[in-house]
Amino acid sequence: MSRRQDRHQRPAWSGPLGLYASGTTWLHRLGPGAKSVGLAVVGLLVLVVRGPWGAVLLLAAVTVAAASAGLRRRNVLRSLLPILVTAGVVGLYQWWQRGPAIAVEVAAGLVTVVLAACVVTATTRSDHLLDALGRALAPLRHVGLPPRTVALSVALMIRSVPALLATAGQVRDAARARGLERSPRALLVPAAVRTVARARSTGEALAARGLGD
Repeated sequence: MSRRQDRHQRPAWSGPLGLYASGTTWLHRLGPGAKSVGLAVVGLLVLVVRGPWGAVLLLAAVTVAAASAGLRRRNVLRSLLPILVTAGVVGLYQWWQRGPAIAVEVAAGLVTVVLAACVVTATTRSDHLLDALGRALAPLRHVGLPPRTVALSVALMIRSVPALLATAGQVRDAARARGLERSPRALLVPAAVRTVARARSTGEALAARGLGD
């Protein structure tokens, strides 16, 4: 199979709430539990490590991990663009209020955590993540919360966000085709109608399987 054909067949990764990117790297082979622990460690290090150099080194380490997972740089940058913009705004505010060192530390820490989450979700199938979540939530049975139901709720939330983004993009394109891209009504009303319709169909599907209560 040629490189061009592989590029067309392989799904494009779209961030922490997007598609799983298949691969055979060491991160793909690592279990979801170990990767979840690693993500928690990264989050803890972001809170514990102080100073701009420590934050930059931690971000560099996560970036190397993302590169070793074979994630496409263009897709990663496109998916992280909102976070990069947010980190830039927060960094500028911290620079103004507390100086450049704190600005770099805060901005780099924010990007580090989100990029680490991207690496975990892009190298782990969603069903494997949800199975691991269900096992981790097993003690909830003792307080009357079924772990499978909680895991299903998380799965629905994760899978709904890309669908909502796709709906918003379709509505925007339709409004632009009619010359109404600046009309809030042309953007918000169709998006709301489609979102409610999707929520109702999802609820009906769950109720049909006895999961509506």
